[in-house]
Amino acid sequence: MPEYLLPDVGEGLTEAEIVTWKVKVGDVVAVNDVVVEIETAKSLVELPSPYAGEVTAILVKEGETVPVGTPIIAIGAPESAPVSAPAEPAPPMEIDLSNPAASGSGEGESLVGRMKADRGAQRRARTRPAAEAAGVHTARADVHDVFNQHATDQHGKVEQIVSAVVDDAEGQRRAAGEPVPTPEPAATAVGEAAPGDLRVLAKPPVRKLAKDLGIDLRSLAPSGPGGTITRADVEQAAAAPGSTGLETIARATSSTTGGERETREPIKGVRKMMASAMTASAFTAPHVTEWVTIDATGTLDLVARLKERREFKGVKVSPLLVFAKAVLLALRRTPMINSTWDEAAGEVVVKHYVNLGIAAATPRGLVVPNVKDAQDLGLVDLARALEELTSVAREGRTQPADMADGTFTITNVGVFGVDAGTPIINPGESAILCMGAIKPQPWVVPSTGSGQAEYQVVPRQVTTLALSFDHRHIDGATGSQFLADVAGIIADPATALLF
Repeated sequence: MPEYLLPDVGEGLTEAEIVTWKVKVGDVVAVNDVVVEIETAKSLVELPSPYAGEVTAILVKEGETVPVGTPIIAIGAPESAPVSAPAEPAPPMEIDLSNPAASGSGEGESLVGRMKADRGAQRRARTRPAAEAAGVHTARADVHDVFNQHATDQHGKVEQIVSAVVDDAEGQRRAAGEPVPTPEPAATAVGEAAPGDLRVLAKPPVRKLAKDLGIDLRSLAPSGPGGTITRADVEQAAAAPGSTGLETIARATSSTTGGERETREPIKGVRKMMASAMTASAFTAPHVTEWVTIDATGTLDLVARLKERREFKGVKVSPLLVFAKAVLLALRRTPMINSTWDEAAGEVVVKHYVNLGIAAATPRGLVVPNVKDAQDLGLVDLARALEELTSVAREGRTQPADMADGTFTITNVGVFGVDAGTPIINPGESAILCMGAIKPQPWVVPSTGSGQAEYQVVPRQVTTLALSFDHRHIDGATGSQFLADVAGIIADPATALLF
């Protein structure tokens, strides 16, 4: 049956995390139906199915990160499902572990298929009152879930399947009132089990705990029903004198007691890419940052007037719109700001278009989608583009193509009440503008109605801008000119007519 291999969704990405499965085993899907949501180093992406048919196996569980080309789901034609034969009396259930494929790439499917057949022959008649009262707990319905949960290695997966099937058989015997045989002591004696022996019984969570603590399950005497090793058995062994598992137990159980002093989060996906990009930029391009504090009262007045105009009905208008327009106008005078340093070619590439990036903080990390060819947009269209860009970013749905080929970036720390910062240039660009918070502050202005040069202090809406640029090819004069032009438009939007 066809297996869907994790594709490269763009820009040479090498791995992705499985975030959410949109389907389950047994579902029937059509071509282009969304089957899974993945997180790449760029963003969240929904993958459509390239096949039509029934989902026969989920091969990678949620939360796992796998490389491109890894089979993640198996889909077969609905009509190809085998027709089950009528139930017949069967000999006592045996699990065949001698299959040579058990150590190869397909061991899970081969072993699962064998147990499905065995399990079907082991069904008990529905007329048995004890089995009916207790309910028949079958491993066949859950075998794919067991195969894909908790175990990171194939040996662990096989052990989980065996444990599930054996537990199921014992549960049916108890429900039917039959005696459950107790394993002989020799089966669990220390040192008598051969490497790879699967007769040690333990639940998957107990096996995981033992693995984390470095405890060999074959060395434990089981205290659970039917010779099952319990969590208490593992913890007792770890706490024994000379054991190295005491500290690990404390870490393993701290989450349930609420007393953890540290938590660890894996660095992956968007955060991993952001860290790599920022490190490369900070230690490749020599950053220079300049600051200017300005009176932005005129910009806030303009925003209030724009909100009242019918052209902007249903469109979000914010100071970011005016800042973005000011940047686009200022770039006309200083095009070197909108350029790229090409180390390999030994050239500076000046862009005659502006893909305006807006840095957006999301729960998964910082992303910088950009408005393509923003220099060609009028104010209304620019407002719509910014609104769509930011809303999609907040939802974590920004696609890799939306973040590619940026030429200049605006980051707005003012939304957090921060005055300003020293932003790091987005890789592939040469400058970035940081917007600070706009808030009332005392401001010195010329007195009106006086013939002398007098001043007065009044409350005004004040903000601070910070511009970081690549000093390899942008000198101080060019950077200062650009920052002054942006500041002039923010202070007096009417000066935009001069550009």
